[in-house]
Amino acid sequence: MNKWKKRIQIADHVVNWLIVLCFVPILLYAGYTLWDVQHIYQSADASLYEAYKPTLKNSVSFEELKKINPEVFGWLTVKNTHIDYPVVQSSDNSKYVNTDIEGKFSLSGSIFLDYRNEKNFLDMNNIIYGHHMDKQIMFGEIELFKNEKYFETHQYGKIYFDGLWHDIEFFAFLHADAYDSVLYNTELQPEKNMQQYLKYIKQNAKIFKELVFDENEHFITLSTCTSDSTNGRHLLIGRIKDSIRSSVDEGD
Repeated sequence: MNKWKKRIQIADHVVNWLIVLCFVPILLYAGYTLWDVQHIYQSADASLYEAYKPTLKNSVSFEELKKINPEVFGWLTVKNTHIDYPVVQSSDNSKYVNTDIEGKFSLSGSIFLDYRNEKNFLDMNNIIYGHHMDKQIMFGEIELFKNEKYFETHQYGKIYFDGLWHDIEFFAFLHADAYDSVLYNTELQPEKNMQQYLKYIKQNAKIFKELVFDENEHFITLSTCTSDSTNGRHLLIGRIKDSIRSSVDEGD
């Protein structure tokens, strides 16, 4: 009888150890996953790039970043948000989906201008893309503009290119399809398409601010994914204003 009890006890110990051994890889994988996710968010935090931002105090820092990655050409800031990133452009719209600002692989990608647009923002519809991420990373805050009060207190931004800062005034927030033939059309012409374009935005916008537009407007569209559908997109649209500055101070 004692012999059978010992055998049962040994079998129980073996089973317990097998259970433990089965759970150890799961726990290790879970721990690695948490670390990996945290690392992705940390590597995409806008504060990492502060030193490169074109300001009065750091006039050459932006040029240093361009030496690291020649495809860096601008900087985007949305006032009172964490959207404060360098802007890149490649020969297609896929490279910077998973490539960081220094040209290294990164799941958080970069903020990038549509490859069909000119870097001087002289197109009528200039589209900038960024991932929709939690923790106020990349373009994660764009979704917040669906709230009217939030929109009212976050109507302005700045875009830097060709050595100058240009003010942005946002006037519309929309939910759209990634294949929308109007909102994602970079070949629109002011003299032919301006009124139809603005009418289309107003008809489809969740929030639309009435402004007086002239015939030479240049628009900027910030585009990011939604979490509720594969092709769903959040779009924040503004106009690039004529006021320009050679540099900008933090908090401006």
